[in-house]
Amino acid sequence: MRESYGTYLSEAQGAVHTGAGSQFVDQHIYVQAATSRLREQASRRKRVITEEDRKHLAARFLPPAGMQLARTLLATSQVALIGGLPGSGRQATALMLLHELPGSHSTLHELPDTSDDTSPGLLDVREIDDGARLLLDLSEAEESRFLAVQEALFDFREGLKAHGAHLAVVLPHRLGYLLRGELKRLTVEIGRPSPRRLLARHLLCDGVTFAPEDLKGSELGSFLTQAPVRDVAGLADRIRRLRETSPADRGFPDWLTDALLSQRDQSARVAADLSVQQSGPRRALLLSLALFHGTTPETVLQAANSLLTVLSHPPDITPRLEQADLYAELHAIEAETDANGQVRFRTPGYDQAVRNHFWTFLPDIRRQLRDWFKDRLIDPALPQPDRTRAVERFAFQALRTARPRDLIWLAEQWMARETSVRLIPDAAQVLALGLDDDRHGRLFRQQIYEWAVSPETGNRLRRVLVVVCAETMARTHPDQALVRLHHLARRASAQVTAEARAALTRLIASDNRLYCLLLGRLKIGIVSGRPGRDPELFLALADPVRLIGRREVREALVSCWTGVLQSRVESWEKAEARWLTAAEDLRHRDQVLRVLALACGADPRISGQVYRVALRWSRTGQTGRSETVTHLLRSINTAQGIEPYDSIA
Repeated sequence: MRESYGTYLSEAQGAVHTGAGSQFVDQHIYVQAATSRLREQASRRKRVITEEDRKHLAARFLPPAGMQLARTLLATSQVALIGGLPGSGRQATALMLLHELPGSHSTLHELPDTSDDTSPGLLDVREIDDGARLLLDLSEAEESRFLAVQEALFDFREGLKAHGAHLAVVLPHRLGYLLRGELKRLTVEIGRPSPRRLLARHLLCDGVTFAPEDLKGSELGSFLTQAPVRDVAGLADRIRRLRETSPADRGFPDWLTDALLSQRDQSARVAADLSVQQSGPRRALLLSLALFHGTTPETVLQAANSLLTVLSHPPDITPRLEQADLYAELHAIEAETDANGQVRFRTPGYDQAVRNHFWTFLPDIRRQLRDWFKDRLIDPALPQPDRTRAVERFAFQALRTARPRDLIWLAEQWMARETSVRLIPDAAQVLALGLDDDRHGRLFRQQIYEWAVSPETGNRLRRVLVVVCAETMARTHPDQALVRLHHLARRASAQVTAEARAALTRLIASDNRLYCLLLGRLKIGIVSGRPGRDPELFLALADPVRLIGRREVREALVSCWTGVLQSRVESWEKAEARWLTAAEDLRHRDQVLRVLALACGADPRISGQVYRVALRWSRTGQTGRSETVTHLLRSINTAQGIEPYDSIA
């Protein structure tokens, strides 16, 4: 089954290197490809933290047993602990409880769950804003964290009451025996909603019409009996997609049959087939097709040969022309090539079952499978769509078998200095899939923080981290995304800094809470005098009038400007001009100019510089700017305790 092959090119999207030596390749196109891939991935996996996604869920949400009790508990105690069996919809219930709260104008966000420089990783009263709606997902928490959170919850509740805030906590079912007695009165055990009614609601919301008898089949009933809530939603989504792509003569019964067929468990059949397929090359071909399902015969063959090499399988010394050809080999494993030249198993769902079997029942080769996959993705001939599907399949198995560090290792290897920039979208995707995983997402958030603060992290990996934080982490953990983007903007090259700054700008654009969080971080960095780019970040990101009426915002602005004014005039002159232009609006003039005046302090040198910049600004613009300059001078004098002449008796 072995064949020799040379280099061939497919879907070249930039400079292509086919020989020895080094070259410089523009990374921008691959950063854009990574962004597009993560956005497409996010559209298929909604995490319902944003308001738009919560509204999408609310239309499809079927309140479970215990929902009304949970509503009452949250309203009266400001804390509700949501328990229940896995698959009963605990996370969705907690989100809907917070989403439904009346009269709340604050954002809804998930509490940080890692140890960052601004958060201890447990319940922090600094995370509580007035009217805040907070989610804490402990469904996959380990014992020590669950116990620590319970200890901290008592003080945190007092902070909730003081701010009129609410907290919904998703409890870990397997650790129910560790729940403290005094918290049990705040706990509601929800029941699993009717899966048939839930499926019907999803279908109707998606505009899929059906007859009541269409949902009464035995195969559907068998699936619904065991399926978690998210799998019921997944079935509805598959039916919707089949409706959009099926021929016009096919209707709902056909869509339902095909959707269930793709869901059917083929594990027993795979186990039986493998007991017959004892040949190493045949098994390598089976797994290669399962992982690179829907690719060309050449891709599958190259992957199979590579797998045999990684596993040190002895070569077949039979002359090539005396061996079976690839058509016969594929036929033997019940695969075929379709009209587009892509190889697939004949049985739907068989590829998933093969992957599950190898990762479950051959645990001793998982490390070699990781190495094999790393090398296969380096092949430039593999088109982007095939890479995307293969990465998703590999990541699913690594996360399912509790090997999340395989994905972290892949990202590091693919972003090493000597590898191709073509791998940027693949590295971004494996990290995003890890972040989205319920069990292991916290590990990836912590790892990304450590990369972001480490001086050893390469700029290529930093560019990937910016994309991952902005497109994936920000959807569910915006606070933690902001912290990491801030560190990346501080420490990286000019290009990465610009990308991180742009991501921060988008992140804080419509969220006042995040804007205040960033101002607070910039204040700490500038006041402490630590080296970095905080002064230039402040000048680029701070808004002269946004929330200027809040005392804590004005104090942060004053502190930041005080530090900034210590540097060369050229570095802040344009920013001051922008602030003076904002001060032409009479609604904000007093407060904006007072911030600049207080930042000058009692230092006559700095006051003089600020005033001279204002004079230059007044000469280059519209008439009438002199009044703003006069007001600035008056504010500086007042801040320094100098009484205006007209006030002297």
